[in-house]
Amino acid sequence: MIMKFLCVVLVFITLAVGGNCQCAIQDIQIARSRTGELVENKPEWSVTIKNECSCTQLDLHLDCNGYQTVKLVDPSILSISNDGQYCLVNNGQPIYAFGSISFTYAWDTSFPFRPISSQIACS
Repeated sequence: MIMKFLCVVLVFITLAVGGNCQCAIQDIQIARSRTGELVENKPEWSVTIKNECSCTQLDLHLDCNGYQTVKLVDPSILSISNDGQYCLVNNGQPIYAFGSISFTYAWDTSFPFRPISSQIACS
């Protein structure tokens, strides 16, 4: 009886610890909103990229095909590939568990940044 109890406790602990790092690209959430400012007669948009996972995500790439802006975005926060197909977030550096990174850009419409890949690092 004690052995069964210990096995159940061990399985529970294994699931509880291992289950915390079941992260995926879907754990990257992107919120966009208008700031109310205009830049060169175009509305300014605020973007917040949040890692909703209990593990760190790094080398995050977004689909940026068609993205345009009249306002310079710090390339250490968002850098666009030479072919314009994807963007690298935070210079590939970590976005820690439940952390976020933000930037603003200006264009006629909001752009639907979509996460396409990342590396997940659980400790």
